[in-house]
Amino acid sequence: MYAALKSIGAYIPQKKLTNQDLEKMVDTSDEWIKKRTGIETRYIAAEDESTSDLAVEASKKAIERADVSYEDIDAIVCATITPDHLCMPSTACLIADKLGIRSVTAFDISAACSGFVYALSIAKAFIESKMFENVLVIGAEKLSSIVDYTDRTTCVLFGDGAGAAVIGSCEKKEESILDVKTSADGTYKDFLITPGCGSKYPCSEEVIKNHLQFIKMKGNETFKLAVKTLTNDVLEIMKENNLKSEDIDYFIPHQANYRIIEAVRSKMNFPKEKTVMTVAKYGNTSAASIPMAMNDWYESGKLKKGDLMLLDTFGGGLTWGSALVHFAGE
Repeated sequence: MYAALKSIGAYIPQKKLTNQDLEKMVDTSDEWIKKRTGIETRYIAAEDESTSDLAVEASKKAIERADVSYEDIDAIVCATITPDHLCMPSTACLIADKLGIRSVTAFDISAACSGFVYALSIAKAFIESKMFENVLVIGAEKLSSIVDYTDRTTCVLFGDGAGAAVIGSCEKKEESILDVKTSADGTYKDFLITPGCGSKYPCSEEVIKNHLQFIKMKGNETFKLAVKTLTNDVLEIMKENNLKSEDIDYFIPHQANYRIIEAVRSKMNFPKEKTVMTVAKYGNTSAASIPMAMNDWYESGKLKKGDLMLLDTFGGGLTWGSALVHFAGE
């Protein structure tokens, strides 16, 4: 028995934030943003939309496309760094409640941009151990809630959104999740960090005054390490599974920066037409990035049943991961 990705769904908020909009907010330009990141637009959730609201809409699509009922969902794993509430309840619990799914395992994980791949590894283990039959895996973020819109180095990068997938069982290896690898190294913890409002720096007037509740990033250091780590991670998972670039139908990397994606793509000799890029449209949506990109490919009609996807991601922690996943949906 294998674990399989049965469906994909996503939700994009209505409000579009363009580079031209940001020019009016901070000292930046459309040319600078596009040259450095490749980002042109990103979408921002409404004030009354929480991360769980975004996740619910993506989950509804994924459940419907998987052709299972809400009662068939045994567990919900939500990857997010922007939970509805700081400590509890988990966003996954809120999602379950809003979907009307009762008495199931539901919990959040925090692995930043690597969250969806981390969640896939958990769901794969659940399914293959026969603990559960259908696991709803979600990557959802309202990053606008932790972005400092006076910091031009970070506010141009991030957007909001959600992606969800139903992971179920299958008997055919050619329809399964072949492999998932996840790693972390806390040595680089300050490369991407939200310093305040946790137990180390509890919420206080001083924390708010110094903007410690917002994302802080060492951009140049993160860029260099990301390219090196992502490339090595891809090489490793492909070698372990006796695969070559030409065996991959679609390369779906984390959508953080066009230059990072292009650097890894060229090093691995993946054709541009097989590399999924949505960073120009959505910006960096952290844990939601990969499922949103996958959903774009699915809704465009390009992603077909049996296609082999290579997922690759890197984020705060630092965390990273890769996965070889057949698309088992219709």
